[in-house]
Amino acid sequence: MHDILSELTWRGLINQTTDERMADWLMEKPRTLYVGFDPTADSLHVGHLLALMTLRRFQQAGHRPIALVGGATGMIGDPSGKSEERKLLSEETLRANVEGMARQMKRFLDFDRGEISALLVNNYDWMGKFSYLGFLRDVGKHFPVNVMLAKDSVRSRLERTDSGLSYTEFSYMLLQAYDFVQLYDAHGCELQAGGSDQWGNITAGIDLARRLRSVQLYGLTIPLLTKSDGTKMGKTESGAVWLAADKTSPYQFYQYWINLEDADVDKCLRFFTDLGREDIESLVVRHMADPGRREAQRRLADELTRLVHGAEGLSTAQRATEVFFGAEIHELSDSQLREIFADVPSKALPRDRLSGNGLSLIDALVEAGLAKSKGEARRTITQGGAYVNNRRVAIVETNLGPSDLASETVLVLRSGKKNYALLRFE
Repeated sequence: MHDILSELTWRGLINQTTDERMADWLMEKPRTLYVGFDPTADSLHVGHLLALMTLRRFQQAGHRPIALVGGATGMIGDPSGKSEERKLLSEETLRANVEGMARQMKRFLDFDRGEISALLVNNYDWMGKFSYLGFLRDVGKHFPVNVMLAKDSVRSRLERTDSGLSYTEFSYMLLQAYDFVQLYDAHGCELQAGGSDQWGNITAGIDLARRLRSVQLYGLTIPLLTKSDGTKMGKTESGAVWLAADKTSPYQFYQYWINLEDADVDKCLRFFTDLGREDIESLVVRHMADPGRREAQRRLADELTRLVHGAEGLSTAQRATEVFFGAEIHELSDSQLREIFADVPSKALPRDRLSGNGLSLIDALVEAGLAKSKGEARRTITQGGAYVNNRRVAIVETNLGPSDLASETVLVLRSGKKNYALLRFE
């Protein structure tokens, strides 16, 4: 075992702890900890990465991680850090969300590691057995309302004039607190980790365990994931950056990290990779000396894409990135090409334009808008500036047929170094 708290501290992953002696306590023997994830969607997103990596680091340090998926708490909605009440999801939707998130967690945690094998639990398995009266008698009576009202997550909502707090969300704290007690009873879990907005819920669980079981449990919080300008990380113009390939492709995921601002890359290397301190510090020094190479962003993108999407997903993302910067195009699908060239002009033509003698390269450049006239297209070709699927074509008389397609229906044309256009033959 190594000093996990020191590891988390230099990585900037400790926000608060409930006990200043926690470092020594963690070094005494392997401990069991948990982090909860509410299933608000059928995929995890970049915002979940800090919590997942925290569980992963604890397991690497010799402790046992539990990932709790909130099949029950997801029905209520956590008011922490929210300005308004969440929409309630159906049981069927919640079940599908739980299954989707559970599959992704297995990429981060080792579920076959002896005594410190990770566990995946669903709090609906125990909360679903409670009656309303039973929960009030067994759990609710141990929560002083004045203490609940003093929690930041509750007080901040009550102080707002544009939205209040329903009894449903107010009761969320009780459910999460009982989760901690249940995991202590069933698995000897003594530590809960979560985002900094979870402090009130975590301490409520510690208080409940002391009242119900006369035991001392512990908690720690990690920072919320924000960019250097204070805005949330993991958001794009099109929405969240998901860990599911069908929501955010490996290429799009890779590009998010490649395009990360210089001010955020050091933090993200420490937060999200397994690279050691010396490797990260050396990488950052080289990056600062020559930011244009984006060496730090590329290493971050490589490490994270491999972790989330596997070696095959990383290879696809790297190949797609190379294509955008001029590598010859082969073995890519229509959907991949449309992702890579999402922002370039695209035009649909009848498939039969490729039949017979095919479509002349001159006409293709005009149709794609890369040349205003046939004369301009001819000059582009003779001057060596015409490319088909990133292969230079210098013969003016070239005709294009089905065999020239880059994928099932797409032809990629380029004029000069950066002027791309797609022709789609449907």
